[in-house]
Formats: sequence, C-alpha cells, structure tokens
Amino acid sequence: MKLFILLLLSAFALSAAVTAAEPLVLNVWPATPPGDTATLPPEADLTKDTDKLIAGRRIIKTGNVTTPELAVYRPAKEKDTGASVIICPGGGFNILAYDLEGTEVATWLNSLGVTGIVLKYRVPARDPKQAWLAPVQDAQRAVSLVRAYAAEWGLDPARIGILGFSAGGTTAAYTSLLLEDRRYPALDATDKISCRPDFTLLIYTGGFVERFPAAMTDTVTFTNAAPPMFLVHAFDDNVSVQNTLHIATELKKVGGSVELHVYDTGGHGYGLRYVATQPVTTWPARAAEWLARRGLIQTKL
Repeated sequence: MKLFILLLLSAFALSAAVTAAEPLVLNVWPATPPGDTATLPPEADLTKDTDKLIAGRRIIKTGNVTTPELAVYRPAKEKDTGASVIICPGGGFNILAYDLEGTEVATWLNSLGVTGIVLKYRVPARDPKQAWLAPVQDAQRAVSLVRAYAAEWGLDPARIGILGFSAGGTTAAYTSLLLEDRRYPALDATDKISCRPDFTLLIYTGGFVERFPAAMTDTVTFTNAAPPMFLVHAFDDNVSVQNTLHIATELKKVGGSVELHVYDTGGHGYGLRYVATQPVTTWPARAAEWLARRGLIQTKL
C-alpha cells in the first residue's frame, strides 16, 4: 500500500510539472450566458508578485471571465477508461485558481485514464447575494454539454463526474444536489440532456454553513438521489470544516453515499500539490482508490 501511494504521488507530482497536451476548448453557451449583463475588463491573469506561493510555486488567478469555456484534456488512448470529470477551480467567486485547481487536476486525472475537463466559469460574482448562481448555471450546462458530446468523444455518459475546490466545491455541490433542477431556461437540445453528475468530489468546500446559508436552505435539498460523494477538508481550514461535515451528515440522514476525509492540519488552497509534512495533500491517492472501488476507473493503478 505504501509503495502504491508513493508511486501515485510521484506520478501526479511529475504530471503537474509537465505541460499537458493542447486541450480541446469549446464555449459553454451558444451566445451570451443567461442573465449576464456584466461589462468587465478583458479576461486576464490577475496574479501579483506578492501573492502567496503554494508548495513554493505561483498560481494562475484567472479573472474577469465573461465567456465560460470547457478545456477538455484527454488521457493517452491506451489508458482511457471512458470516465470524465468536470473540474471547478476555486477562487472565492472572484477569480479562478486555474492551474492549481484546474489544469494540474486535469493532468492528474489523465494519469488515471480519466478525461479532465476544466470549467472556466463566470467570475467575479454577478450577484453578491447569489454568488453561486452564474457558476452553477455554467456547471449545469457543462454537464449536459459533456453528455451531449460523450459518443463523439468516446466517453461513458453514465460516468461523468464533477470535482470542485472551495467556491468551485460550492459550485460542484450545488450542481450535484440540484439534480435536474436547472437554474436557467432551456436554450436548445443540449438542455434537454441530464445535468446531474454521476459522482462528485468536493475538496475544502464552502458555502453551506457560512456565507450562503439562506441559499442552501432555500435552494438545496439533500436526498438519496444525490450522486455518491468523496469529501476532503482540513480541520484548521479558515473555510470551516463544518461545511463538509454538514454535507456528509445531511446525506447520511437520507441514505446517500459519502466517503469523508478530515485531516487535523493543512489549511486551505493546497490543490493537489504535495507537501511532505501535510498528510491532507495525499488526498488524490484516497480519491483514486475511491474511484477504483466504485468501478469508475480501472483498478490497475
């Protein structure tokens, strides 16, 4: 088991350092996203030289996103399992940690034979009272879009997952718990296709017991129809671990499926960059085991 973990950690650490193949990029919406009237400066990397480094490296902070996109990263053909995961980077609904919680995650998923699809959702928040709404609209449309292209891309339409970090975790969680309750008027045939993810991974998720509690109460209902979920949080995270514990507890009450990992330390915003002194950063190994146990990926890791 220890050897397996070391090999897996080495694989995704190496993959994060290697430039991935050029992805297929497509727009989420055929025209202006629903309800969007924002006028923003051009999309840009808003990272500053003074920003905190993560595992000794800078991150890309993508801001002013008005045209949501999917960047589709495919695994090597000989490893392709047919599973796919839509990745929702975090960033407090202000920016997107596009490499740390996006492209690096896609590369790790590719190492498991999974197609990684990075969702560039709209930021900053359009409505401070419903900061989650535009990102969830983008995510719901993204799930339907991937399912619409599944045959063309050689994907299994019954193994389309969603993975989110922090605010991206809020986005992924709401998208999962809303099931088929689409939060925008249907535009075309794509919107007649299911927007429910088949499985969900939530890493240091917020937005359930703080910041949007009214939205959670009024918008989200926990039922056993929710996708199976894999949850990770650090106890000392400034985004309270109670968010993740709440999701796990409520799903347990209704007979949902959850695997929960809580670590004593680790803070927030580590992505999957490994730090030897922080066991929380071994979560990708636990996630790979969970995916394999559920038959979502090949077991020969």
